[in-house]
Parts: sequence; structure tokens; C-alpha cells
Amino acid sequence: MPREWTDRFLARITDAPGGCWQWTGYLMPNGYARISVNGERQYAHRVAYEAVRGPIPDGLVVDHLCRNRGCVNPDHLEAVTQRTNVLRGESFAAARARLVRCLRGHRFTTANTCIASNGTRKCRTCRGAARAHSRRRTQGVVHCAAA
Repeated sequence: MPREWTDRFLARITDAPGGCWQWTGYLMPNGYARISVNGERQYAHRVAYEAVRGPIPDGLVVDHLCRNRGCVNPDHLEAVTQRTNVLRGESFAAARARLVRCLRGHRFTTANTCIASNGTRKCRTCRGAARAHSRRRTQGVVHCAAA
């Protein structure tokens, strides 16, 4: 008689630092655990979440609060929007979204921030200075006279 997926699942867990349940089965190259349930390959952390908490609500993804992609401890998993999941991460996009100032030090405020067509924030002060510089160059003014 074939073993149930729950038995196979539990056999592939080991304790790890921080209370993580580290997956000892197959890990994908990106670090996420996979398991086959009823002939269908699934992410092990999603299987663990659904086994304990129920179905993942539509439009949400499961985030690893411990930042360990190989962890399947349901206490370390939370259903959140994709945006929240990305912003909690350590990607370039997440780091840029957490910035409170532009590269030249101007604060991102409602009045001083515009959103570019690609979704990134732009500083109005810097944008205006860049336009003025470009305008001066096209008009042939390279340097302003010192006062």
C-alpha cells in the first residue's frame, strides 16, 4: 500500500535554527521545497499552510516570515498579497520601495513625488533640475556665469 502524502511530508522535515521545519526532500534551484501530492507537484510550504490553516484565499500568496524558503513550519507562513510579499523581501524592487529619500536626498512626499510609467517613484525636484539642465544644453548654455 502506498504511503499517504502526509507520511511522506512528515518524513522530510527536520528541526532547524529559529524554529524552522527544514525540508530535506527536493529543493528547487530557487530554494523552494516541492512535494508530489496525488500525482501533482506542489510547493511544500503551500501544502503545509493549507493542511493547517485551510485554503489559501484567492489573490494571496504564502510568505515565509522566517525568510527561509525551505521552511514548511505553518507558524512561519502567512497568506499575503504578492505586493506585500515582494516588499518584505530583499530584492532590488523591495529596497527601492523602502527608500524615503531620492538619491540626492530629497524626501519622497506626496507633493514631491510622481510615478513614472514603469511604476517607479521619481523626485519632482530632481526631475525639474534635470529638465532645466537639458533645456540649457539645447539652448547652448553650458555653464551659468558666477555671481
